[in-house]
Amino acid sequence: MPGLTERLRTRFPNVSPRVVDVAITVVVSAATVGPTLVPFPQPWWVVALAVPASVPVLWRRTAPLVVTGVVGLAMTALVMWEKPMLPYGPLVGTYTIAALSPPLLRLVAIPVIGAGVYVSLALPQEDLDSYRVVGTAFVAAYALGTSTRARRARAAELAERALRLERERAIAAAHERARIARDMHDILTHSVGLIVVQAEAGPLMLRADPERAEAAFDAIADTGRGAIAQLRALLSAMRSDQDGRREPQPGLAALPDLVERTGRTGLRVSLTSDGLPRSIPAEVDVAAYRIVQEALTNVLRHAHARAAWVRLGWTPGALRVEVADDGMGADGAAGGHGLIGMRERASACGGTLHAGPGDKGFVVVATLPVG
Repeated sequence: MPGLTERLRTRFPNVSPRVVDVAITVVVSAATVGPTLVPFPQPWWVVALAVPASVPVLWRRTAPLVVTGVVGLAMTALVMWEKPMLPYGPLVGTYTIAALSPPLLRLVAIPVIGAGVYVSLALPQEDLDSYRVVGTAFVAAYALGTSTRARRARAAELAERALRLERERAIAAAHERARIARDMHDILTHSVGLIVVQAEAGPLMLRADPERAEAAFDAIADTGRGAIAQLRALLSAMRSDQDGRREPQPGLAALPDLVERTGRTGLRVSLTSDGLPRSIPAEVDVAAYRIVQEALTNVLRHAHARAAWVRLGWTPGALRVEVADDGMGADGAAGGHGLIGMRERASACGGTLHAGPGDKGFVVVATLPVG
């Protein structure tokens, strides 16, 4: 009887708990009231006691200790008149206390149930076998309820873990989408910016300085090929191969090429490094490169500068990346999504980024942790 709830729930998973309780009440009532009617007729008070010994299990979920006490007292009163002990209601109540009640209520219920079982056996002077059988039944009911509570807690824990993992995967996917969007923004804006600047200057130099015009068109082709290669590498990262490997993203080692390509537009760009370079995490390496790339792109598109300076400052715990120009200052370089993307990259690495007017033009300074 105590395991009937779990069996019904397993066989009929969509049945509501109330329906299950009604079914259990019907079965317990039939098993308790039925034997009191044989032989017929029986005194009315016998049936009157059998009803409260079984029917209250209908409310076992809302007040398990009260229900168990009521059905237990009614069953004790029944066995006082030498009627057979039919402890189905108390067994269901014991199971429910073990399965659904909080720890304090369970602690209080154990001695109460034990005392009730002893009184129900001692008053009619049952033999030792009755003590053994009834005691084993109540212990088994309590153990089954404890097992049910443990399974329910385990299922809730697994569901919570699955929900947490799903949230973590969603957050990781969102971060990955943001990273890909930032990379595509940096690649496209930098490459297209260089192409536009060189394409506008090329026709002007075509007659006055054919060699510089030819160099400008060669730079356009090189920039386009470089952008295609970086986009191909980025898109390939979105497709997981069998080894789960990704194409490496450009880092500080690629800064000289970036400075050289940018210098082909006519902007004088210098790259200097202070301090002792050291090994840094891959995400910091990529972030530093992308910040310099985006800052130089902003210089080309907005600052109307003649020169720009890229400075790397190495300290034991951080890398300081500075990009400055001699252009129009904040009015020319402070807007757009570029600064937002640079701040996001720095923040993702645990660093900071500040941008604002400098001595001559605009200055972007990123401090990235390397320790």
